Parts: sequence; C-alpha cells; structure tokens
Amino acid sequence: MESGAPSQREVLFSVRNLSKVFPDFGGKGGGFRALSGLNLDIFAGECLLVAGSNGSGKTVLMKILAALMDMSGGEVLFRGLALGKALPRLRRELGLVFQDADAQIVGETVAEDVAFGPKNLGFSGSALEERVNRTLESMGLSAKRDFPSRDLSGGEKRRLAVAGILAMGCGIIIMDEPFANLDYFGVLQVLELIRDEKARGATLIILTHELEKVLAFADRLLILDRGKLRDDGKPEDVLDRLLPEYGIRDPRQSYRSAGDCTWLPA
Repeated sequence: MESGAPSQREVLFSVRNLSKVFPDFGGKGGGFRALSGLNLDIFAGECLLVAGSNGSGKTVLMKILAALMDMSGGEVLFRGLALGKALPRLRRELGLVFQDADAQIVGETVAEDVAFGPKNLGFSGSALEERVNRTLESMGLSAKRDFPSRDLSGGEKRRLAVAGILAMGCGIIIMDEPFANLDYFGVLQVLELIRDEKARGATLIILTHELEKVLAFADRLLILDRGKLRDDGKPEDVLDRLLPEYGIRDPRQSYRSAGDCTWLPA
C-alpha cells in the first residue's frame, strides 16, 4: 500500500496496529470488532478522504483520533506523543464537525455560538469580539450574526460548526459525513468551505462515502471496509484498485477524472 502523502511533511497522527472491539452484550462472546490492525500516518496540511460504507469504522476512527473513545489495542500518537500526554494540545488544535450539526449548536444566536469556544479558552472583551467577527466574515456568516442559530439551513449550520472550531484556533478539522441530509445548495456551501479551508492550509480529514462530491479536493484517499484499512494512496491510484465488495462507487464513471469529481461549478 503506497501512501499519497510526501514523507517530508509533518506527521500529525501516527496510528499503529489500532483496534477497537465493542463488548458483546448478547452473551455470544467475542464482541464486535469495529477496527482491526490499522496502520497509517496523517500529515499536516493534507486533505484526507476516508471512504467506506456504513459500518466500515469511519466514525469510530474519528472518535479515537479525537480522544473521545478508548482504543482496545495498538497506539495513536499526536505530534509524537501518546494521546493521553498530548490531550491539552489536541483539544486546542483539533475540531470535529459531526454528521448532525444541530448537536454542536450551543448558542442562541450565530455570534453567541461562535463565541462559546473562545470564551472557554479565556478570551474576553475586544479580543473575543475581534476573533468572532473575523471568523464570521471568513465563513460568510457576518450578515447572520444575530440570527437564531437553529433557524439556519443545513449547510449554514455546518459552516457555523466550523466557525466555532476556527474561532478556537483549530487548524485540524474532521468532518463526519458532511453532506448527509443536505439539499443541493447546502452541499455547495460545505464544498466551498472545504475548498477555502484547504486553500488556507488547514488539515482536513473528511469521512464520507459520497466521493463524487468532494474527491477533487483530496490529496489522499483511504478505503475502510469492515474495520480494516483496505487501501491508502493517491485518489486515482486507489480508485484503479477499487473492489466492488467495498461498497464504494468509482465516481469517475460520471466524470473525466478524479480531479473533476465535485459538485462545485468550474
């Protein structure tokens, strides 16, 4: 398996022989193995797509990387340190956008929601206001700063979730099924967000099975299937090796190349 990331780039995450087994509450023994023997590195500044059908282990991997779930075996390092030792820095640098963006809304208004994270980091007064204003502008939400957060569209809510992450200074963003339950215009909003954050140099880890919408922005593609890492490399190379049993459709059937696979207009 050939990684698509240049070796000279900084390694953010090192995953070695990672496994996750959930207990068997039905009494049959053995438990459910959600991840098995994963080995991979994730590099600073790359846009990494993790593709797999439902139940492949994508969300479990995300939660372990974010230190929201314990692993059953193996090791995960963040910037060379075990997750436990790296936790303070990990919390500052990494932000999650869950599939259900409503679950991340904590402020009554858009501005209050964006301010929540920086407030908890100790920002206040003009420093907090400047950070909120800058982030709202970068996310295209300035005009809705006093708008009720829960009245936003689906795409706007995902933008709001990322705004809260950026306002805290997070340069690593994990997005879990970012196009789920969005209409066409919501998908375009999220794709614009991914495009812009990639251009700013953020590290993006996008968990999705909808490759036709976002593959054009990927530097690297991973395939997860039944908890195992089946392939890892440059998108075109991985797609050339794609097997039907992974449950992923090669989007190039409808496009000229992987670089054309996006719903954003040219």
